[in-house]
Amino acid sequence: MSAYQNDIKAVAALKEKFGSSWSAINPESVARMRAQNRFKTGLEIAQYTADIMRKDMEEYDADSSLYTQSLGCWHGFIGQQKLISIKKHLKTTNKKYLYLSGWMVAALRSDFGPLPDQSMHEKTAVSDLIEELYTFLRQADSRELDLLFTALDAAREAGDQAKAAEIQNQIDNFETHIVPIIADIDAGFGNPEATYLLAKRMIEAGACCIQIENQVSDEKQCGHQDGKVTVPHADFLAKIAAVRYAFLELGIDNGVIVARTDSLGAGLTKQIAVTNKPGDLGDLYNSFLDCEEISEAELGNGDVVIKREGKLLRPKRLPSNLFQFRAGTGEDRCVLDCITSLQNGADLLWIETEKPHVGQIKGMVDRIREVIPNAKLVYNNSPSFNWTLNFRQQVFDAMAAEGKDVSAYDRAKLMSVEYDETELAKLADEKIRTFQRDGSAHAGIFHHLITLPTYHTAALSTDNLAKGYFADQGMLAYVKGVQRQEIRQGIACVKHQNMAGSDIGDNHKEYFAGEAALKASGKDNTMNQFH
Repeated sequence: MSAYQNDIKAVAALKEKFGSSWSAINPESVARMRAQNRFKTGLEIAQYTADIMRKDMEEYDADSSLYTQSLGCWHGFIGQQKLISIKKHLKTTNKKYLYLSGWMVAALRSDFGPLPDQSMHEKTAVSDLIEELYTFLRQADSRELDLLFTALDAAREAGDQAKAAEIQNQIDNFETHIVPIIADIDAGFGNPEATYLLAKRMIEAGACCIQIENQVSDEKQCGHQDGKVTVPHADFLAKIAAVRYAFLELGIDNGVIVARTDSLGAGLTKQIAVTNKPGDLGDLYNSFLDCEEISEAELGNGDVVIKREGKLLRPKRLPSNLFQFRAGTGEDRCVLDCITSLQNGADLLWIETEKPHVGQIKGMVDRIREVIPNAKLVYNNSPSFNWTLNFRQQVFDAMAAEGKDVSAYDRAKLMSVEYDETELAKLADEKIRTFQRDGSAHAGIFHHLITLPTYHTAALSTDNLAKGYFADQGMLAYVKGVQRQEIRQGIACVKHQNMAGSDIGDNHKEYFAGEAALKASGKDNTMNQFH
């Protein structure tokens, strides 16, 4: 028997127990409300989604074609519409997640107004957005179930038992819109205690997966900007432990931690690592510093020196009091970061790269897998990359290496529209189309995400509407470009009153007041124009 039928029976028994004072209570109405409120707390969501993510990780280990994906969403409504679209077009949310981008929280959700991605926004804006996303996803469940309940009542009223049974089966086997969120905690917003406290808030809001990076918290930069400063491994591993303790304290024992390294593009460190013996982790970190060998006589006032293998080494210190790594060490530092993170509590890796190149990513992952065979990545398919130019240049270089004639192309100007219909451009577009599949097959990428897509789609769609509406198209710009497309494509929001919950409210009014209910969805509701 389904949960729905069990709830009807359980409430009917309660109704009988409490007698005539419960005469107005309809057990099936209660069962419907319970079905529409499956997840009572954020911790229930965190546990449910952690189980999903762990299962997906195991399935990817067995078959690399079973990778997962997400889009970054900066508002609950955006996340809701994404999941509604996925269910409409793909019929399942399997292996489709949400990504919460710290960049978008800073740019769009701070009380200070738009901010750069430098951890200057309010900490709780992150957990507040997680809670908001799940509020909207739960409402999507409630709305879709409400439509099924209405259809069930109509089938019963028409005496169509076959239709009623079909709809009841959809209710009994309903797939929720609740999916895992990979949530960005930036560099932890302070020391390990601060990281732990914020991680708890995020988990309580529903996060099953927290992504944390190895930059200095008060010097944190967007992964695609210059000036990134990393921390010694001991500092980063303490924050990974803090997040794990937060999961364990709250009973989400299988919560997922993504360790992100920015070392590929970070040439600076704020600290020289503590080292107790040659070859320990601190010594390895310091070995990448840009140093010059000096004698004791060459020591200057306030100089910092490292003694290694009997030599005195003076690290290059900048006027900012930061220390510089040797050029060309980024990949080695990334590999070391990844191995040590997985050996100390992280579950997944994130390597922030400067371009989307499967070969480059594979080269690092292969080295990591020599030590940890099942290492796998979350990869940022970033809008900060010029995808068109990058892949056209990759194809250009491959064609040139194969001895093909590339004289018709200017490598530096391959972004130009004049190349759009060329063989090179078509080959590049095909490589872009298969990038996620290829990256998962060859470079250990378990999860593909785009950090900021809905930031860009909101800007693009608003620009297209504004340029016509405020010019000579007037209302036609909206009708032709928006509403007509919503109707023809079956976009749920064309019935915006329903999307906002008016029909759910009407049904509740009927539960509560029966025939006396004053409902909003009568014949004069203009939403009835949309079929």
